[in-house]
Amino acid sequence: MATREHVTIFDTTLRDGEQSPGYSMTADKKLRMAHELDRLGVDAIEAGFPIASRGDFDAVRAVARVIRRPVIAALARCCRQDVEQVWRALEAAARPRIHTFLATSDLHLRHKLKISRQQCLDWAGEAVRLAKSFCEDVEFSPEDATRSDPEFLCEVLTVVIEAGATTINIPDTVGFAVPSDFADLIHTIRRRVPGIEQITISAHCHDDLGLAVANSLTAIGAGVRQVECTINGIGERAGNASLEEIVMAMRVRPDRYPYHTAVISENLFSASRLLSEITGAQVQPNKAIVGRNAFAHEAGIHQDGMIKNPLTYEIMTPQSVGVPGALLILGKHSGRHALGLRCEQLGFQLDRRELDLIYRRFIAVADNIKAVEDHHILDLIEETVGASRSSETSADDTVVQSHTDPTLSLHPRNIKDIGSQAPASVMTGVDESEQQEDYLWGV
Repeated sequence: MATREHVTIFDTTLRDGEQSPGYSMTADKKLRMAHELDRLGVDAIEAGFPIASRGDFDAVRAVARVIRRPVIAALARCCRQDVEQVWRALEAAARPRIHTFLATSDLHLRHKLKISRQQCLDWAGEAVRLAKSFCEDVEFSPEDATRSDPEFLCEVLTVVIEAGATTINIPDTVGFAVPSDFADLIHTIRRRVPGIEQITISAHCHDDLGLAVANSLTAIGAGVRQVECTINGIGERAGNASLEEIVMAMRVRPDRYPYHTAVISENLFSASRLLSEITGAQVQPNKAIVGRNAFAHEAGIHQDGMIKNPLTYEIMTPQSVGVPGALLILGKHSGRHALGLRCEQLGFQLDRRELDLIYRRFIAVADNIKAVEDHHILDLIEETVGASRSSETSADDTVVQSHTDPTLSLHPRNIKDIGSQAPASVMTGVDESEQQEDYLWGV
């Protein structure tokens, strides 16, 4: 670890993340989330855009006063009013950073700002000099950098470095770049901007083409040493690069990304859950790292492998990101091995013939419902195995043996009606040699 270069994790959940529709947070909620980000170990927290509203100003000021370990940054346009407002919000911070930005693409200059390239150069230099008069730590972002003329972009960066910027952030503001583009741009900047070797280069990627994380990792490989990202990947339009995905990609693949971060990965899941609670917006079930299904397995071939060795289908442990454990979801793609394990966990020891009987009715049930729950399995045990054993034993014998609760009562929940829809061949026992093994199920 000591030989790996450090990559700064700049979290902008409270600023760019909050700008996405439906994710607005009150000052109290921002402070609560900031505490969680501090606990997560991020290096910098961008707390907001103070000029946007009185509420955002108050939120940034509250975070700056209370959260002491990480850098606390706030955003300003390249104008005096914005920069001064940011400083008023940050002046109590232990480690303040003024982050100022200005568009550099001709598209933005002509149609949005209606200014010339020379005016852009003048505004950028003046804003950074003003920010530097308040704060030693100044970051500059050339908005829409990936659609800017590279020669002009390098000219702007030269001006702001001379004015005192300590971090140069390269935003893919509209998610236009592909990884090779971003790598080429970073290499160009490192080659052509005087003094850049003394400056931290950052990347801020949006996910409009689904490439934000890929572009961020490519940027790191090209020499970037700060990435701007958000919890759950929230942000404008399709969102920002996902913090948890970037961190775990470097952690799981140090052979490709020999860098380290200060993030405590075991706190990733709790940070994700807290953000969902605060905003009321849940992540999609298949979201990498923190989604509900990120460590869930239904296919029989996967479940069989997981039972034998989790490494067969998981490249990281659930616990490494704060998830309690993997889930084997019982559904129509599941195999006998997973069903048998769940029956044992419920306290029932079944021989192979009994498991086969249960399994065939189980598949019939699973064809009609999305996931088979424990109460469905208990019903199947009572109806199938109980009836089978009753026909082979005296009335005084126990129908089903339970190792955890011999008096466990089973209550049918209309499973008979579902199971009865199965073909006769499914409802009856079949010789074991004719049965397909688990590894054939769920392919």
